[in-house]
Amino acid sequence: MCPCGVGRTLPPVVDPEGGSGLSREEENVELVRKGYEAFNTADMAALTALFDEDASWHTPGRSPIGGDAVGRDAVFAQFGRYGGETAGTFKAALQDVFASDDSRVIGLHHNSAERNGKQLDVDCCLVFEIKDGRLLDGTEYFYDLHAWDEFWS
Repeated sequence: MCPCGVGRTLPPVVDPEGGSGLSREEENVELVRKGYEAFNTADMAALTALFDEDASWHTPGRSPIGGDAVGRDAVFAQFGRYGGETAGTFKAALQDVFASDDSRVIGLHHNSAERNGKQLDVDCCLVFEIKDGRLLDGTEYFYDLHAWDEFWS
């Protein structure tokens, strides 16, 4: 566990009124897991339900795919580029999810894709901000940003 509390084991909260019995952190983790599943299956209805209308997305780097997308439609357009420019081969294979008590969740995953004879094979960390049970912000951090930029250039 890091000093910020991300990655700690969270006990479920018992809801006497028959709720989910999950803590807020556990609910946020489940939300992110559902987001990865919806992304990888291109389930736009599920993504729309998960993302806030005012969502934003931040992709680092100097490649044409880098930059900030503001608004759910712009975020989905960014996701569409990932799939569209790789002929549907882009995948984000979730490896682990960590929650904090401040509405942030970190997803660790592996990106793979094929594009113009190039292979993408890079690990990534995504920091999500969640508000009122919806994904509000996502910021990508790549373990090898050079490989990410090279793939998209």
